[in-house]
Amino acid sequence: MKRSQNERVAELTLSLVALGSLGILTLITVFIFKEGLPALKEIGLWEFIGGTRWVPSKKIFGIFPMLVGSFMVTGGALAIGIPLGLGCAVYLSEFSSPGVARLLKSMIELLAGIPSVVFGFIGLTVVVPFIRTYFGGPGFSVLASSIVLGLMILPTMVSVSYDALRAVPESYRDGMMAVGATRWQAVRMVILPSARSGILAAAILATGRAMGETMAVIMVAGNATAVPESLLDPVRTLTSNIALEMGYSAGIHRQALFATGIVLFFLVTVLNLIAHAAVRGGSGR
Repeated sequence: MKRSQNERVAELTLSLVALGSLGILTLITVFIFKEGLPALKEIGLWEFIGGTRWVPSKKIFGIFPMLVGSFMVTGGALAIGIPLGLGCAVYLSEFSSPGVARLLKSMIELLAGIPSVVFGFIGLTVVVPFIRTYFGGPGFSVLASSIVLGLMILPTMVSVSYDALRAVPESYRDGMMAVGATRWQAVRMVILPSARSGILAAAILATGRAMGETMAVIMVAGNATAVPESLLDPVRTLTSNIALEMGYSAGIHRQALFATGIVLFFLVTVLNLIAHAAVRGGSGR
């Protein structure tokens, strides 16, 4: 009886915590939409998303350059982070010893606890001068932002991919070895296809992480409100635009920044829904 009462208390406590978290998320969402929708109504949704000029002093608000910049930086980060993260996860899961895997996985997960401003500082002092010296341009660019974010999404990519690979039944590996396959053949032909839903979820979560990053991008992107034409051009992302201008904005300018948050909210929400659908689909199969 006592144990049953303790379980009910624990269940009630956890339910209250879950409801509290949901309530806070709801309040944040309502606040963002309350502040941003007036700007969308005044400017117009398509003019806001498709406009190529952002000049608050003239009440011109078009986020298309920032939208393109966000996709370019995120795409570059994924091009760097996904191969590195997946390769690391495959090594830890299939080729390293258990002790080495635990040690390296713990060290990689420590990267998630490093403040983003530290990554930005490293990018500012190492990556930007390197690009300026060997590739030309100002150094503050899409490429610099992609490199920094590619390193920042590694913990997410490695951890989720590793768990997906380890979730593949051991009998799959034993069956491949029994028919004479090498370890790499087993990984390529059986393990990776079996874990594809988890790997896809890792990639999508990493995409959301890269798209939502602010401080590190501000420090290395250059923050130019123009559509970048190459990887060496400076860029401003949606999150950077909000962080840079919210401190002195007012009126329609402030509302336009909240409207930018609404667009970002939808992008990240869609990515998370796709990730959860991928995980459920993999579990169903």
